[in-house]
Formats: sequence, structure tokens, C-alpha cells
Amino acid sequence: MCGLTGIVDLRERRPIDRGVLHRMNESLHHRGPDDGGLHLEPGVGLGHRRLSIIDLSNGHQPLFNEDNSVVVVYNGEIYNFQELAVELQALGHQFRTHCDTEVIVHAWEEWGEDCVQRFRGMFAFAIWDRNQQTLFLARDRLGIKPLYYALLPDGHCIFGSELKALTAYPGFSRELEPKAVEDYFAYGYVPEPKSIYRQAKKLSAGYVLKLRRGETPKPPRQYWDVPFADVGATNFIEAQEELVRQFREAVSVRLVSEVPLGAFLSGGVDSSAVVAMMAGLDPKPVNTCSISFGDPKYNEASFADQVAEQYHTDHRVQQVEPGDFSLVDRLAGLYDEPYADSSAMPTYRVCELARREVTVALSGDGGDENLAGYRRHRWHNYEERMRRLLPQWFRGPVFGALGEVYPKMDWAPRIFRAKYTLQGFARDSVAGYLHSVGIVPRNLREQLYSPSLLRELQGYDGIEVFRGYAENAPTDDPLSLVQYLDLKTYLPGDILTKVDRASMAHSLEVRVPLLDHHLVEWISGLPAAWKLKGREGKYVFKKALEKHLPENILYRPKMGFGVPLARWFREDLRQHVRDALTGETLSDSGLFQEKTVERFLDQHQSGLRDHSAILWSLLMFESFLRGQQGVGSTEMENISADMTTS
Repeated sequence: MCGLTGIVDLRERRPIDRGVLHRMNESLHHRGPDDGGLHLEPGVGLGHRRLSIIDLSNGHQPLFNEDNSVVVVYNGEIYNFQELAVELQALGHQFRTHCDTEVIVHAWEEWGEDCVQRFRGMFAFAIWDRNQQTLFLARDRLGIKPLYYALLPDGHCIFGSELKALTAYPGFSRELEPKAVEDYFAYGYVPEPKSIYRQAKKLSAGYVLKLRRGETPKPPRQYWDVPFADVGATNFIEAQEELVRQFREAVSVRLVSEVPLGAFLSGGVDSSAVVAMMAGLDPKPVNTCSISFGDPKYNEASFADQVAEQYHTDHRVQQVEPGDFSLVDRLAGLYDEPYADSSAMPTYRVCELARREVTVALSGDGGDENLAGYRRHRWHNYEERMRRLLPQWFRGPVFGALGEVYPKMDWAPRIFRAKYTLQGFARDSVAGYLHSVGIVPRNLREQLYSPSLLRELQGYDGIEVFRGYAENAPTDDPLSLVQYLDLKTYLPGDILTKVDRASMAHSLEVRVPLLDHHLVEWISGLPAAWKLKGREGKYVFKKALEKHLPENILYRPKMGFGVPLARWFREDLRQHVRDALTGETLSDSGLFQEKTVERFLDQHQSGLRDHSAILWSLLMFESFLRGQQGVGSTEMENISADMTTS
């Protein structure tokens, strides 16, 4: 895996400061410690950091075509590059390397913008075509690899694999985007295409951006979407067989590597399935690694051990102690913007463990979004039945009123905690789903924000992110719709962001076979009832895997990859979280009501409420604010030092 960055003058051909480009590029050193390169010409500067995976002796970037008129910097893997190279050679293109990067250059020459339609894999890349005076940015279909960009008032476009590359540019403004703050507290991350900064944007998954010097910039263009188009599957048994065939093939193409390769093995269905497929494709033992937890509520280690024993893998386990919160203050340096998924900590640790033995690891990410594997999918189906029975004009006022008066009893057994359920029933389908997946409910966000932030928002609500996608969704099936929302928001904004930053902090490449776009397209077209049957999510996948994995792996309750935040904030981190959230950083930001923050702290630490999600979100925001003045780069240096000594 790699890191890319660049500066392009879209007005003229003003000289690019080599020192600035170098600093931007070196901010991404962790993404590619094996090699680095810069290219400068009038009005253009491109930078690249390389983690060597294929064609180790060649593949230096920036990489050019035959006459040096087209140059690319690229992060990712094109799994069908060998077939494309044969096709392009037959069309007259000459290759100097055996790496996938060169395929991108020649594919652009041959097919222009449509080159992205030919690529199978994960990628983010930037092409400068001197003859056309054109900058072309592209990101893979599911958003596995990141790409940020900013169109600056002075006519320059800057871009990079992480926000830290943009913030290293002297002319970049760090003014916060208020709508991104609202989105963050609604979702726990900043959904694309926004970033936390007004000036910067994420290039959305499945989009390209073409910018021509001297022309008014046009908005990014979508080239792919999850189709949810009927694939004509009518036989459930045959569908199971086809699912395994396609899944095995998706795993197979991701085993090409000239460096050590392994897999994450949590003991859950998806990672176990990946390992099962890998073991059937390679006679050598699969390198697997997993994290165990001292808290049995979060510990899946025994299930991972069971799969490792079944497939005779070379398995390694690292225990994360209940008090392992040493990464709390480092996460801002990894993510560059507020990010509130606490499972980033164990993900960081499992990447750290994997990198000791391998350079490439396969993961099971994407299965829950693809196949309706989250509990919230099941609950959404229940709510939809209620919504079909009772019209919104009745549900809204009646259940809304009941939800208001019913006490919030976080301390009580689940059966008595009906307030949340009543509030969900009062909403329409899309708002009800955000109520299920959101971090801070709307009423609490309004209490949390300062008057000045509320004025800046001008009534903007994070629900608009969901509504925008829902309006353009290619399906009206209730389950498929919320899966689509997950694939457009939670998957790229949370899951894939988490894995990319945690893995890249350790210079580890992670590949995700369940997000092969051919497989995603096919699964999206299966009947929704085959994905969620009664209480069983991923039903067709689990049935298909019964020949490969034991029943207690396939059908046990989902555990997730969490950490005990509620207890931490009442015990181990009690004073730390209070000091951070009542300190000067949040207070000076002017974004929050200080008395509301103190009330959330008091209610949580007294045991009256469980505000752990809100407090964690605030803690990560406070850490981000402290890190804005250059702490992020220091954190990366600290992480690199830890890797050296571990």
C-alpha cells in the first residue's frame, strides 16, 4: 500500500515549491516506508511513498508513459492488472515494469476516463496528462482507499491520501466545517464527501474528478453504484454454491504478493470464512492473527483458536488488557479528523501484531453491510412492520409523546428500556434507521451545541446525509435500502477508514475480498429474504458455509470488536475524561455548552445514564482540536518509534 500527494496549478504554470511538496509527501511516510519519489514540472508537483508488494525491484513512482507526457501516483492494488497488460500490449502499448501501476497509465491513454471501469481492485490515484493539461483523480468503487482534495482560492488543487498531507500545505485553511461537526456527532465520523475542514473534501467512493487547466472546475462524477438489480437467482441451493464460487475467486485474486501474506482471524463468520477459503487455495499454512480481551463480553479468542486448529493455520494471539487505553490520545494523529469508533484501538493492535509476520493481510470487512449481518438490520425489519401497520400521522404524535414521557432507564434490564424503541417507531424509515445507528440523538445534540454553532448550522441536520442517499437509492425494498445507506456511509466513513489508518500506521496492506465489486453487485441482487431470515442475518452466506465452518462459529451471537467504554469512564479513565472535557480546549472552541458537557459527565459517572458514546465522541473531538497545531505528525513519529522498539 502507498501514499500519494500532489499540487497542481489549474490557472497557470507557476513553480511548485519542492520543499512544500516534500513535506506533504513525508507526512505520509508511514504509508510507504520502502521508497519515495517526487516529480515537478511547471505548475505540477506529484509525490509518492511506496510500500512494495508486487515487482519489488521496479514500480518506483511517480511513473510515466513511454514519452513522459502522462504520469501517475497511485495507492492500491489492481488485481486484474496482468490481463489488462496483455490487452494493452496487444493495442501497442509498451511496458517497462511488471507492476499494476503502469497499467493505469496506459489504460488512461487508451480509454480515458473510462479506464476506471476496467479496474478490479482497491485504488486511489492521480494522473497528470501534460498534452491534455488535465488532472484526473479516481477512487475505487467501495471506498477502500482514501483520497482527499482541496480547490484553493489561488487556483491550486492539492490532494493526498490523508488529510495530514493537505494540512502540511501553507495555504490550506483549517477553518472547521460546521455541518461536518453536526455529521460527526450524528454518525461518529464525518461522512463523505465532507471533511472536518471547509476547504477539503473526500473524493467519494465510486467517483472520479477531472480538472483541466484554464477551465472552471466541474464537480466529481459518479462512475459506479451498488446496483441492487435482480440477478435472477431463484434456486436457494444453487445460489449458495454460486456464492461460495464467487467468494473463493475473490479471495484467490487477492493472494498475489511477493511479500509475506496472512489474514485477520477474529473468530466471527466473515474472517473465519476468508481463512477457510485461503486454506483451500494454498497448501502452505495460512498466517493468522487475532486479539483477545480480558473482558469475556468482548473475547472471541476461543472461536478464533477453533478455526485456526481446523485449518492448521500459523496462528498468533495478543491479549489486550481491559486497561489498555494508551491509544486514546493517539487516535487524532491517525485519523486527522474526529473519529469516534472505539474499536479503532483493538484494530490498531491487531494490525500491529500482523505486521510482525506479514506485509499483506486479508480481512472479513464488508460482510455485514453486504449480507444484512448487523442486529440493527433485524431491528429495522421489525420497525418496518410496525410502520406498515400504522400510518405516520398516527405513529409520529402518539409514539413520539410516549417516548418523551417514558423514563430513560439505562440501568434497568433491556426489557424495561422502551424509551428508545418508542422514539424509533415515531420516525419515518430513514430517520428511524439513523436513530438506530447514530451516536448522539438529535435532542441531545441540540442541548450540546453552543448558540453560535446552532446559528452556523442554520437548521442543518445530519439526517440530510441519509436522506440524500435514500432519494437516489436504486432500491425501495426496506432492508436493501438501509444496506445501501450502510454501503454509502458507514462502510467507507467508519469501517474502511478505521482499517486503512490503523493498518497504514504499521505499513500493512489490508485486502477485503468480501468487497470485490463483482461479488458485491451479485449479492446486492439476491432476494432480501435470503440475507435476513427471521432473526438470522447473513442467512444465505451461513448456509453456504456449513460445509466449511462449524455451527457454533456460524450461528453464535455476534460480539463485535468493542471496548468497555462505559466502565472506563466510571473507573480507569474517570478523571482523565473529566479533565479533558472540562478543560480549555473544548471551552475555547466555543462549539459546546459547558454545563451540558458537565451534566453528561455527572449523569454517566453516577451511573444514572450511559453516556459513554457521547463522552467518547467529545473526547475524540477534544483530542482532534488539540492535535490541530501539528500534534498529528508528532503522533505518527511516536507510533513509528513504538514499532521500532516493539
